[in-house]
Amino acid sequence: MAKRKMVITKDLHKDLIDQIKQVVPDWDIIAGKDKEIWGPHVNEAEVTLGYKLELEDFSNLKWTQSTSAGINHFPTEQFKSNGILLTSANGVHAYPISETIFAYMLGLTRKIHTYVKNQQEKVWHHSNMKLEMHEKTIGIIGVGAIGKETAKIAKAFGMKVLGVRHSGQPVENVDEMVTPDRLDDLLPKCDYVVVTLPLTDETYQLFTARQFTLMKSSAFFINIGRGKLVKEEDLISALQSGEIAGAGLDVFEKEPLGEDHPLWEMDNVIVTPHTAGSTEYYDKRVVEDIFIPNLKAYLEGQKPYINLVDYSKGY
Repeated sequence: MAKRKMVITKDLHKDLIDQIKQVVPDWDIIAGKDKEIWGPHVNEAEVTLGYKLELEDFSNLKWTQSTSAGINHFPTEQFKSNGILLTSANGVHAYPISETIFAYMLGLTRKIHTYVKNQQEKVWHHSNMKLEMHEKTIGIIGVGAIGKETAKIAKAFGMKVLGVRHSGQPVENVDEMVTPDRLDDLLPKCDYVVVTLPLTDETYQLFTARQFTLMKSSAFFINIGRGKLVKEEDLISALQSGEIAGAGLDVFEKEPLGEDHPLWEMDNVIVTPHTAGSTEYYDKRVVEDIFIPNLKAYLEGQKPYINLVDYSKGY
């Protein structure tokens, strides 16, 4: 009888591979980032772990564990029609992304990005720095794991925290929670607008000229969700006209950001190359906190229960 097969499309540390092997000692495990390693086996795999997956035959696959929070790069329609389960890596990013969010917020508020440029040019200049972050209002658009951690840290700065959540259910450290249909009511109250949403049909270009018009001219916009949550030309216009004060952006409509893109040259923008979630503990958290508990449930005939994607919602 052929062994059950697992394909891992990543170069995981040996210790993590060994932990997986302890759970499925009788399985054939193929692991490696290069397609030459996993490509010949992927159509025979029952379970896969990784970011990329190129399948010709969907008949053998039962479950895929994504190593990213987003699932847009997976063939979800084929997964749905073939009854293939998909789990995401939501929760892995809460610490590094919340740290990045506050790096943007502090950097823009205290003009750290401006001073770094001045340092490179050996310019001693005040640069009209005057803002404080303490006791301001932050709006967190998408209060999942990242949003909850962001809200907790915001409270250390004495901030008022407003949140948008699909269910509208209250969450610790969020002073006021609303449903997405009330987003426009929330925006005028915020000094910082932080977007942590996944990309779905409902959230595509959620932020357009209308939303930026509703924001305070002194407000900063932070996007670490997905670039297509924002109509980028409207954001650029709002930044150029002074409709909003500035932005911290990790994601863009098209990546990598083109060399001639206007966002590169804006003094009121901090650009990072889709690295907000990068951390030394990434693989360890995916494997130990999500994949192995899900794998144990799967072996017992249950559905993986951590971050199981609802195809009807898109996350």
